Amino acid sequence: MAHILFIESDHLLGSNAKKILQHSGHSVDWHVDPQAALDSADGAQPDIIVLDLILAARSGVEFLYELRSYPDWANLPVIIYSNVPVEEFAGAGVGALQLDIAAYHYKPATSITQLCRSVDQILRPTDVNFRLRV
Repeated sequence: MAHILFIESDHLLGSNAKKILQHSGHSVDWHVDPQAALDSADGAQPDIIVLDLILAARSGVEFLYELRSYPDWANLPVIIYSNVPVEEFAGAGVGALQLDIAAYHYKPATSITQLCRSVDQILRPTDVNFRLRV
């Protein structure tokens, strides 16, 4: 399936989510530190990133701005999975369109199973993409 770069500072949640995503058939690189995640992305070539906005070293938004500054990562799908409500994120002057966010999930209202479904849905090839690859 997909190779996921998962950035989550909560060790219990990160560990459990990694196991569930792997059980769904994905390979997962889980990082607590966003800089380590960026360094890992160069060698790991992720298909998608799942990102918390509340991180210890720097914010997820700062991570996204840096990620999008690299041409190789400009179009990589990113799912936000955070305790920050989407209204608060949007109200901070940071737009999902500006940072090209594929999906936004508020942790208290989203199960890991729903997150897995979101990953699968975003990575599912559309008929147009399928025809282009043939």
